[in-house]
Amino acid sequence: MTSSQNSGLDPQLVARLSSRFDSLGDHMRQVAVDLQTLQSQLGAATAPAPTRQASAPVHPAAAPPVPPQPYGQPFGHTVGRPQVQQMVRPQPAATYPTPPRGPVVAPRPPAPPREPWWQRDGVISRLLAVAGAGVTLVGVVMLLVLAAQAGWFGPPLRVAAGAVFSLALIGAGVRVFGRSGGRVGGIALAATGIAGLYLDVIATSVLYGWLDPVLGLITAFGIGAAGTALAVQWKSQPMAVLILAGVAVCGPVLTDGLTLALIAFFIATYVASFPAQIGRNWQLLQVVRTVPLVGAVLAAVAAADMNGSTDNYWLLLAIVLTAVLGIGMSLELLRRNVSDVVATVMIALPSLPVLLSVDIFDRAATVALQLVLAAAAVAIVAVVSWLPAHARITVAVIGALATLQAAVESTTLEIRPVVLFALALALIAVAHSTRSTLAYSIGSGFGVIGTLMFVSVSPPQALLDSDHAVGSVGIALGGILLAATAFAFCYVLAELKLVDDGLQTLAIVSGVLALYGLTAATVTLGIGIGGETTGFTAGHTAATIEWMIAAFALLAFGLRSATHAHLALLAGLSLTAAAIAKLFLFDLVALDGLFRVIAFIAEGLLLLIAGTRYAKVFADRESAAVSS
Repeated sequence: MTSSQNSGLDPQLVARLSSRFDSLGDHMRQVAVDLQTLQSQLGAATAPAPTRQASAPVHPAAAPPVPPQPYGQPFGHTVGRPQVQQMVRPQPAATYPTPPRGPVVAPRPPAPPREPWWQRDGVISRLLAVAGAGVTLVGVVMLLVLAAQAGWFGPPLRVAAGAVFSLALIGAGVRVFGRSGGRVGGIALAATGIAGLYLDVIATSVLYGWLDPVLGLITAFGIGAAGTALAVQWKSQPMAVLILAGVAVCGPVLTDGLTLALIAFFIATYVASFPAQIGRNWQLLQVVRTVPLVGAVLAAVAAADMNGSTDNYWLLLAIVLTAVLGIGMSLELLRRNVSDVVATVMIALPSLPVLLSVDIFDRAATVALQLVLAAAAVAIVAVVSWLPAHARITVAVIGALATLQAAVESTTLEIRPVVLFALALALIAVAHSTRSTLAYSIGSGFGVIGTLMFVSVSPPQALLDSDHAVGSVGIALGGILLAATAFAFCYVLAELKLVDDGLQTLAIVSGVLALYGLTAATVTLGIGIGGETTGFTAGHTAATIEWMIAAFALLAFGLRSATHAHLALLAGLSLTAAAIAKLFLFDLVALDGLFRVIAFIAEGLLLLIAGTRYAKVFADRESAAVSS
């Protein structure tokens, strides 16, 4: 038996180490307990409800005390060599519970209760101010109109009372605005007074006829400009809106409806209030400025259309002024702020009276008006480089509609497709040179409309029955342009790479339309040259040969183009089958004599040439493959 003295170890040193290890273990357990307690407190503060713990932490005070060990015997017995080896042998580190990692989220304070809209600051006062302004303006109108109907006072006294009352409201508004909390009341009083003064001038000029209309417009312009200038000085868009809205609502009562005189006063207000928008994002003012004027002009256009008036050049002047001022002012606002979408909409609204006035004036005036609008639209799109995309699209669509109406009004039924196809080809050519998707889209639209018109002029039954066929130069030229437009549509579409899927389908549809146009043109030319009987059969003979030539061209194109080889081969073989079917199903019955022989011989020769050409190409390819 080996004793501790023979081991060479100091029992006291071992005892001290053992005691220190015990103290260190107690300390780590204490730290773990404190961390668990802190984690539980944090969890209780952030979680909506306490969660059940797997094991409750033990507080150090509740832990059983460790009994003191005698010095030199930390384990309660005599230390021998085996025990010492057990003590000094490395032991696995004790594992202690660790708190979960991650940022500590502070508790979110409860959201304050949402205040009802009627209790928010200034809402009730604004509502009362607007209501007071409206009621007061109605009272001014009643003073100027209803008092006249009832025979109260004399006209001079009524006008003078309205002017004095309006000036008093303006003075009161200026006085109230300078006081504490008087902004809302001052704005409402001043806006009501300015609108009332404007209405008083309308009554003096239109209702009573005391003031020359030109002087009345100048005076009204000055009042509107002064009112919007005051609104700008007070930095109040609602004030300017109240002035214009009051004039727009109450003005028709004084002019007995939406008359040209009212339109003239609206134009004066429209121009006078424009400087208030420069440098300011007052979009509501744009709407209130424009909508009453455009609405009044459209109402006058509708009334003139129903009355059949064709010589109202004052209305024509109002339409032109509305379009010129509306487009010009909106462009200026867009130049200062290209993201102003409301200004783009305000370009379209003033153009509506021009587009909708085609049945009011004579043909010359209508066509000239539409062409001027179309030319202006083209100039804007081409020259104004800073024009944003949404405005560019809007102006282009306006120009396209004006051009379409000019083409329809200036041409006969048979010539309209020719004009539309020419416009479509020109726009598609521009799209190809400038890579413009917008020009291509508008050109395609003209092409679609021209195709529908062409089919209505030259329906399929005119190609099947000589009794319905017509020999017309317009139809012949339209058919040729239809084929050219269909080809240009597919070619530029592939060049611009506007679509990935559906290109083959569009190409097939375009090919069918092109074939229809060429057939109609050929038959029409045959009728025009040889008459309804001989010319009809001669035209169909030439059309059958054209089908086969087109099929041969497609097959040859497929041999040269690796990219479109499959589509060209499919289209060429399909057209070949269609030509053969036409030859046996239609030409064999409809044609007679020499024309039938010519059709069969020509188509047979083309088929032989196509087959020989294909055989040669494939033989050359095989020889090249073998030699390589």
